[in-house]
Amino acid sequence: MINEFQTIVQSTEGFYKEKGSKFLSFAYHVKTEEEIKAHLEALRKQYYDARHHCYAYIIGLKDQTYRANDDGEPNHSAGDPILGQIRSKGLTNCLVVVVRYFGGTKLGVGGLISAYKIAAEDALDKVEVIKIYAQTRFSISFGYEQTTEVERALAEFEVDYEDKMYTSACRFVGLLRDEDVSVLAEKVSLLKAVDFQVLQEPI
Repeated sequence: MINEFQTIVQSTEGFYKEKGSKFLSFAYHVKTEEEIKAHLEALRKQYYDARHHCYAYIIGLKDQTYRANDDGEPNHSAGDPILGQIRSKGLTNCLVVVVRYFGGTKLGVGGLISAYKIAAEDALDKVEVIKIYAQTRFSISFGYEQTTEVERALAEFEVDYEDKMYTSACRFVGLLRDEDVSVLAEKVSLLKAVDFQVLQEPI
């Protein structure tokens, strides 16, 4: 399914050592760049004496954003191998950071690529993976007397509600899997005086 994605549930840690250098890896579930920034700042504060804090992430469903950062290591020797591991697991909304303590012996570009790959893989091998789906935000407006039949129609779908307003003019706002939007719209069209709208905010 094109609208089906995978992400991780909980944070995990990994470790790799090569020629005295230690590579501490951390995997996080994230949805926004603000969350990513917060995790990076926390790790830089905790491991302030480490030489490098390299990372990569992929966030988003319909419109994915990704980045790889070498943090002073030779170009493409750290961030890209980390990003490659996230992609190889088919994950999104995932951040992996690898903190390196230099052990006194240079590993060379090839050695660094291998070390960052293995460290990232060690953290990602421990994650629990769940499926998530691309969603569309919608609103449905109706009279209070129609509440029962509207809720009966919606009960057939997996909806993540953001707001439910029960007044003389009721309104529900929620998130629905993309593939269910047209089906729900058709069902609702059979109900009198019910307004169904797709909201344009990206999910």
